[in-house]
Amino acid sequence: MSAEPERPSRPRPADGPERGATRTREQVVPDICAWYAAHARDLPWRERGVSAWGVMVSEFMLQQTPVSRVLPRWREWMERWPTPADLSVEPVGEAVRAWGHLGYPRRAQRLWQAAAEIAGRFGNVVPDDLEDLRSLPGVGEYTAAAIASFAYGRRHVVLDTNVRRVLARLDGGVAQPPATVTRAERDRARSWLPDDDADAALWAVAAMELGAQVCVATTPDCGRCPVRSDCAWARAGYPAWTGPARRGQAYAGTDRQCRGALLAVLRESDAPRHEADLLAAWPVDAAQADRALASLLADGLVRREDAGLLSL
Repeated sequence: MSAEPERPSRPRPADGPERGATRTREQVVPDICAWYAAHARDLPWRERGVSAWGVMVSEFMLQQTPVSRVLPRWREWMERWPTPADLSVEPVGEAVRAWGHLGYPRRAQRLWQAAAEIAGRFGNVVPDDLEDLRSLPGVGEYTAAAIASFAYGRRHVVLDTNVRRVLARLDGGVAQPPATVTRAERDRARSWLPDDDADAALWAVAAMELGAQVCVATTPDCGRCPVRSDCAWARAGYPAWTGPARRGQAYAGTDRQCRGALLAVLRESDAPRHEADLLAAWPVDAAQADRALASLLADGLVRREDAGLLSL
């Protein structure tokens, strides 16, 4: 969860947005798309000719993980497994091992499962239909819409944290969106979609990029915003957030950190290991280590071999 945004130090309402009627959405959307064309980050999964599988891998990896950590892993992954079938013929443990330190290793497990489904049910081609995408393991509402939009240029509501924040400020006049996605947010996002498929797909990635680079959660750089004069939040004088405080997720000392420490022993080993080797990686709390190992076994991220050794 993001912290409450600091109110921009510049521009102030008096020297910033002009008073008066804002422009229509049909005028605002092209300006954001033009800004994207000039300022978009050079990310490999956005390059022309990247497969839908490459887009799908990026969406799985980018969930709750910074771009800087994803970049090297995505390149390694696509070089090793350029198609879903290439991944599906490997043991699932190899996917977890290659996931490295991206966090939430169940994403690797689900991506492997999705690859097997794509190879078997869809002829090794990531589907472009929203319902087909939603039928794949690990693919929810957002991920399905993102793949269909970014890989196939379809017209869908792509509502990630960045887009939600942009629309909350630009159209809603508040500093940040609600804690969870609401029906009103979905309706608002749908109303901002251009009618044309290609335009809608461009708008989806442009709005996301604006939220990632300029309309950020804290200290938004409103001076760089291409539509500052159209922003309801700016026009209202940047009112502070009055909803519940947003707090970042704790990590140190959690079961998630403990699971990661145990899993790292296997990920960095070429051979199965004794249970004691894994438990020794978390000397802080023996009961917590036992609990973490049990959950890894239950999730299928760790397997117990016939000899009692543990492996991915």
